[in-house]
Amino acid sequence: MFVKFLFLISTLLTLAGAIGVVAVKNIMHACVFLLASLIGVAGLYVTLGADFVSAVQLVVYVGGVVILMIFAVMLTGGDKADFFNKFGFEKVSAMGNKKTYLVGSAVLIVFTLSVGKIIFNIIDLKSSKDPQSYVSTVEQLGHLLLTDHVLAFEASSVVLLGALIGAAIIARPNRGVK
Repeated sequence: MFVKFLFLISTLLTLAGAIGVVAVKNIMHACVFLLASLIGVAGLYVTLGADFVSAVQLVVYVGGVVILMIFAVMLTGGDKADFFNKFGFEKVSAMGNKKTYLVGSAVLIVFTLSVGKIIFNIIDLKSSKDPQSYVSTVEQLGHLLLTDHVLAFEASSVVLLGALIGAAIIARPNRGVK
């Protein structure tokens, strides 16, 4: 029952976040919707029994990439047109409305249930008499990445390198061009 509930909430959060990313015009809101979608994906990984992949999803994507994107948007200023109303006065940011509290509550529920399920599996492993009852996915994942799927693993590193070089070129200031 718990896994079905977590799967349902994670699926709804993932889909709502993905739709929100492409539907909103504000880049800051898109980053927040991406955060919600990636937390939903981590919840889906927990329901599949891939605890390690879920933890990596939370640490790398949620904790690193999305937070870095939010800081980049905040530091660069994002879209300045959204900061002033039609009379030229600076807008005061609102603390939230019913929609933001609903999305925030769904994110909190999925995050808490995902982390709780992982911690419960670890506690259950320590309390069981049979140490082989819980099989870790880390060893299997490492073995598959470095044997059967090594080509896909190396291709993804080349794609990430290309994305990094492209981001550096785009972010570079245009010196000498007038």
